[in-house]
Amino acid sequence: MGVIDSLNETSNKAIDVGEVYYKKTQEYYRLKVFQQLTMTTGMLLKTAVFGGLGFMALVFITVAGVVYIAKIIDSMVGACLIAGAFFVVLLILAYLFRSKIDNLLVKKLSVKFFN
Repeated sequence: MGVIDSLNETSNKAIDVGEVYYKKTQEYYRLKVFQQLTMTTGMLLKTAVFGGLGFMALVFITVAGVVYIAKIIDSMVGACLIAGAFFVVLLILAYLFRSKIDNLLVKKLSVKFFN
């Protein structure tokens, strides 16, 4: 009976070790999910703040540029058309380089996500 008791005790120890491993793994993944959620939330918040401030700056710079161009060419409509054309050119460039922008974004986010 000594062998059977020894096997039973060994299997009980293996079960205990397996349960501890399972609980630690569960805790690890819970912390990893929390870390990723925190990083994502922080990144979204920073993007919203910087994007909002950058947009406001762009609006003021655009209005100032339009007023300046209007003073030079003596036509407010012409200045607005020039500013609009400038932004259409930027839009077309962003569309043409969208795959490079996506690749850059994936590279930057993968470093933060998988570390």
